[in-house]
Amino acid sequence: MTKMPNSPKVTLAVVGVSRDCFPIELARKRLARLMTACRKAGVRAYACKTIVDNEANALAALKEAAAAGANAAVIYLGNFGPEGPLAIFAQKFGGPVMACAAAEESGKDLINGRGDAFCGMLNASYNFGLRRLRVYVPPRPVGLPEELVPEIAHFQTVARIVLGVRGLKVFGFGPRPQDFYACNAPIQPLYDLGVEVMENSELDLLQLYMAVDPKDRRIAPIARSMAKELGATNCYPDLLPKLARFELALLRFAEANLGSRQYGIFADKCWPAFEKFFGFVPCYVNSRMATRGMPVSCEVDIYGTLSEYLCQLASDQPVTLLDINNTVPADLVPKGADLMGAKVEDLFMGFHCGNSPSCCMKNCAMKYQLIMNRLMESGKTPDFTRGTLEGQLRPGPATFFRLQGAAAGQLESYVACGHVLDIDPRSFGGIGIFAIPNFSRFYRHVLIGRRFPHHGAVAFNHCGRALFDAVQLLGVCNIHAPLPPHLVYPGENPFAL
Repeated sequence: MTKMPNSPKVTLAVVGVSRDCFPIELARKRLARLMTACRKAGVRAYACKTIVDNEANALAALKEAAAAGANAAVIYLGNFGPEGPLAIFAQKFGGPVMACAAAEESGKDLINGRGDAFCGMLNASYNFGLRRLRVYVPPRPVGLPEELVPEIAHFQTVARIVLGVRGLKVFGFGPRPQDFYACNAPIQPLYDLGVEVMENSELDLLQLYMAVDPKDRRIAPIARSMAKELGATNCYPDLLPKLARFELALLRFAEANLGSRQYGIFADKCWPAFEKFFGFVPCYVNSRMATRGMPVSCEVDIYGTLSEYLCQLASDQPVTLLDINNTVPADLVPKGADLMGAKVEDLFMGFHCGNSPSCCMKNCAMKYQLIMNRLMESGKTPDFTRGTLEGQLRPGPATFFRLQGAAAGQLESYVACGHVLDIDPRSFGGIGIFAIPNFSRFYRHVLIGRRFPHHGAVAFNHCGRALFDAVQLLGVCNIHAPLPPHLVYPGENPFAL
């Protein structure tokens, strides 16, 4: 079950297939065993009654799956399988599709009980290719039921990501701030992914905020929710009604403008003009929107908020967007500290002004944005630079991820898994020390070498496998990950190692 709001629920159909020169009963029995294993493992799925062994049966199975409300499907080769009809099912289904096959069960029954699905998967893959279909095939696609069920469960997560992207609209407000050209957002790759984009101006955002009556009865409950969340760390209680009004404005806008889409996220201009006209920084509201399943990226980073949303779908938890920000001084790392497989040179601080959800923090308090206060209030007592949620990020497993429309228009992505260390960063903002094994070379030869921007989406668990598979299923070819020392990055000088 999906816990996060603003995320698709996957309803899975499993369709068995059988080639006409093999016993269809073998496919039926094997499908029944697979579904029993699914139920035992808590994997919910609908088994189509129609076994597909010709094109007419493929159409019948499609009707069954549609009647069951299925938005993702598993094609299961109980025997060799008919490559054409099963590929037609995948082609006409419309949602993400996985293909897998039955292994032979026993050496005692290899005449009438032999299915040859190991061979059939090869023909199936060829027919998928003829039709230019993207079908998820697990690393070990042929197995016994108890071996295939974990792969089906993994596919449910992959399908959730794909369905979320296909049903998504990104609401953008404002142009990028000066010197943030790295947050470029070429539109064509977004449409190639199936993402809808609605771009608006900063004035539109201000108008939305002003259109919310300060006496609107929905503001007070939001402000009380904020006060409860912050508790004793609520340093600026007078600011909460303004922040609650802004949160309500965003929620109202999303509800009114989803249109043909089911899910919405934001990429907003958050400085420098914002503060003077709204009277606060939006960081804390952005953090709360992430807990609602609607990430709001900073600096109009459309691919940043898209990356956050994919992390949310993969982890089924609130996420954040951080700068890959600064190095970690050696004297900050306690002697003998467990760096979780990383070296000191692999450590870095992930930072942002104060947009990380409180549930992703070890400790946090509402504060003011120090850099903006220097820039816009000359370091004086903060007024309109208040509204950040600052503190140390929660220690534990983490995944750094980015899906980017590069300057030349092509889609590229990276996935890197590691940990947030339980070491006090002794700095400001929402900040934590990240340890990702082999990150130092990855930083040089992927992040810099492939020209990725400074923002990265962060999930607070290890969900790299699901992200990699989903991005690949969405058609992205260039997906990068940190390499161990014995593997050389493209363009890396091997003599420098």
